[in-house]
Amino acid sequence: MALNRVFNVLFLCTGNSARSIMAECAMARYGSGRFQAFSAGSHPKGEVHPVALDVLRRLNYKTEGLRSKSWEEFATPEAPALDFVFTVCDQAAGEVCPIWPGQPMTAHWGVDDPAAFEGPADKSFKLFKRVYLELESRIKIFASLRLEGLDRLTLKNRLAEIGRSRRDEVGENAA
Repeated sequence: MALNRVFNVLFLCTGNSARSIMAECAMARYGSGRFQAFSAGSHPKGEVHPVALDVLRRLNYKTEGLRSKSWEEFATPEAPALDFVFTVCDQAAGEVCPIWPGQPMTAHWGVDDPAAFEGPADKSFKLFKRVYLELESRIKIFASLRLEGLDRLTLKNRLAEIGRSRRDEVGENAA
């Protein structure tokens, strides 16, 4: 992999309203300068979940411009060539994806769907934050990889391993 450029990373889930949006924001923060982050959904909801926005704002993210969008935007000839595509929900992982420009490496980093939670607002917020922290943990590990020291097969295996890790398994504490 050429290392003197920015790598394009796409996070996918079905609705593109919570998990993939939070992952996009975390990658923009922790991969800044090395990675360009995007998110999309196979069946976008059309709006970002308000609790996801609340979590992101409380973590000092700028949320202006975040939007729920279709993965079709990233399958056109004009789309940026993708280097990595990560599914963050089981449903999107099982769907037939478009052909991505750039022949990216892919991995499944599934996490619980906080948007499906029905219950009190305080518990909803805690679930969204837990999911964010799990994604953030994986993204920090990924962003810290020395890509120049990994061949393609080793990198593919490492990406899959990151997807199997849980926040508590890598020593992160919930905030």
